Amino acid sequence: MTTAIANEVLAPNMTFAELASEGQIQRTAQALEANGMRTYIAHTGDEARRIVLGLLPEGAEVFTSVSKTLDSLGISTEIDQSGRFKAIRSKLYELYQQNRTDEMRKLGASPDFIIGSVHAITEQGQVLVASGTGSQLGPYTFGAGHVIWVVGAQKIVRDLDEGMRRINEYAYPLEDVRARQVYGKPSRVNKVLLINGEGKPDRVSVILVRENLGF
Repeated sequence: MTTAIANEVLAPNMTFAELASEGQIQRTAQALEANGMRTYIAHTGDEARRIVLGLLPEGAEVFTSVSKTLDSLGISTEIDQSGRFKAIRSKLYELYQQNRTDEMRKLGASPDFIIGSVHAITEQGQVLVASGTGSQLGPYTFGAGHVIWVVGAQKIVRDLDEGMRRINEYAYPLEDVRARQVYGKPSRVNKVLLINGEGKPDRVSVILVRENLGF
């Protein structure tokens, strides 16, 4: 994810780091299910990791989105380095080294599985994802055969307005620090995806975790 302030480093609003209540988690899970997204509730990150790996067939083609959540749970490493799966990210890195950007774009557009996280989920079961490039948004909306999101319970918000505040006041400042460290330049919220529901059964799976994970 890469906002309008290019050079100023903002302090995150830490109220958006607070875990949702059990009632909020249950309401959100029910709303996600009603909106066509299969939902699991995990007590811990380790349980979430087991659920993710249980959803992936051996040898499946999998694209891991850049995600602090996936990294912290070891999911990125397991998928991209274990040899158990056809890891799209490894292929993208090879193409990047060869400056074959058109091939990168096409390869990442329609994987069998894409795994990542999101920046906010409303209690009405709406999902918000912010991005700088938008590379993961196409597969999330339609291109990928299956979508799996692992989401810490601190990302649950009351409504869309609060979801946008969470992106701009919390997720963006933290991602901005990361982008400056990793890429040497500030981040920007260039594109925001809103998903109100999914029409294809079993295409989208959401794993809500009772832990503070990612941004």
